[in-house]
Amino acid sequence: MSSHSHSHAHSHPIGGRDHHGHGHTHAPADFGAAFATGIALNLSYVGIEVAAGLWYGSLALLADAGHNLSDVAGLLIAWGGITLARRAPTPRFTWGLQRSPILAALANALILVAACGGIMLESVQRLSNPLPVSGSVVMLVAAVGVVINTATALLFMRGRKDDVNVRGAYLHMLADAGVSAAVVLGGLIMAQTGWAIVDPLLGLAVAALILRGTWGLLRESLALAMDAVPPGIDPAAVQDWLDGLDGVAAVHDLHIWPHGTTDAVLTAHLVMPAGHPGDEILANIAHALHHRFGIGHATLQIEAAADHCRQAVPHGEAITARKG
Repeated sequence: MSSHSHSHAHSHPIGGRDHHGHGHTHAPADFGAAFATGIALNLSYVGIEVAAGLWYGSLALLADAGHNLSDVAGLLIAWGGITLARRAPTPRFTWGLQRSPILAALANALILVAACGGIMLESVQRLSNPLPVSGSVVMLVAAVGVVINTATALLFMRGRKDDVNVRGAYLHMLADAGVSAAVVLGGLIMAQTGWAIVDPLLGLAVAALILRGTWGLLRESLALAMDAVPPGIDPAAVQDWLDGLDGVAAVHDLHIWPHGTTDAVLTAHLVMPAGHPGDEILANIAHALHHRFGIGHATLQIEAAADHCRQAVPHGEAITARKG
């Protein structure tokens, strides 16, 4: 005998238990205007860098224009991921395209890593053959970059904690603001001293800092893409809470995985020797899972005895984070 319960039910948790919680789900916010503004600003900056680079013969500015063009690609990927996630489910894609933001965040992290690799390679090559650069021109153009990249990062600041995809865009633009600030400093030093080697040294230092900041995004987005339990949800705590519910003798086949970048899905088998507790109780459990753990969609199967289920695993065995 089985029953399915979804956590959008609004009722009180089982047995009057407190359900005020540790995690809440958030619907993906609409950042369309932020992405459109950020893309427009960065395309404008690329145009400024290309024009200045060609006019003054600066390879550094032309190379940075290429890097900033990758920023535009990253913003387009992130925006596309969020847009696709809003599409309604279909008979073939029954969850809709909720994984799109996860893949977008992963792609954004990989673009950042690739960009850092390019910066490091060029910097190492320039250490042995530094190119003369007009420090004052570099300072001026890079200062514009600080303003544009900081303004773009601020557009995504409010959503960075709830959505790994938005956080990817935020970190991407914040890293570029840091790059531009370092280039301003480098331009100042070059203008005052004429030391061309400052440019590649700064490139190596900035690339290392970006990689350090990107590693967490890459690791989290890759884990979500592999159906890992979303960060902020403790699967052992979920197991213990379900085990402690009235009438539940055992819990097995528990799976928790991400539903997009802001929500989570749970399936579990509850062994209840007294039989099915009724739809209202299941709705209460799902409601409590939502408010306690931030799990927005729960499907629960009720069984009279664990040995009747071939999917049952020994109690206490490590919980896997894959679809059942």
